[in-house]
Amino acid sequence: MRRALTNASYAEAVAELSARDPALGEVVETWGVPPRWKRPQGFPTLVLLILEQQVSLASAKATFARLEERAGAVEPDAILALGEERMKEAGLSRQKARYVHGLAEAVAGGTLDFRKLGRADDEAVRSALIPIKGIGDWTVDIYLLSALQRPDVWPARDLALQEAARAVRGLDARPDEAAMKEIGEAWRPWRSVAARILWHLYLNTRRLR
Repeated sequence: MRRALTNASYAEAVAELSARDPALGEVVETWGVPPRWKRPQGFPTLVLLILEQQVSLASAKATFARLEERAGAVEPDAILALGEERMKEAGLSRQKARYVHGLAEAVAGGTLDFRKLGRADDEAVRSALIPIKGIGDWTVDIYLLSALQRPDVWPARDLALQEAARAVRGLDARPDEAAMKEIGEAWRPWRSVAARILWHLYLNTRRLR
């Protein structure tokens, strides 16, 4: 299997999952093939993912725009020049300002190299990112899935994914992380694609509520 999803392998995965799992097939038949939801690789995407932790995507996007305006660019040198206090003026919490500053230090100091990260396998990417304060499993999973387009990543802690899994499996309650890991096993080696199908369901049905 290719290291990163392509248009061809993505179409293949959607077709295979739809055939293997009637519940996923029904989602695709009802709502269409989900977008691949690609993000660019690199520092700005990781900063945005830190900002997205525990807030809405719209709120994180607005904070990112203010940060970019203050710094001139969301790049390591510009962030280090701005400093934590001025990041807070852009709307970052004290904690997230510290996380973003620490990430900038890791890149500027050579601890984190995005070119090497793009060529590394999934576990090596995780090993490189997890030691950086403010980056946990969810952030790594979303970076692997969306920026690096890896085919078999399963963000078991994602609340929207949990809610969509509850719906397709007909569960009474939203599954926790342990239950999500078990659910995801059925969709190897295309769990990243299964996640996109479930998010597609969540986003479309949420609009109807």
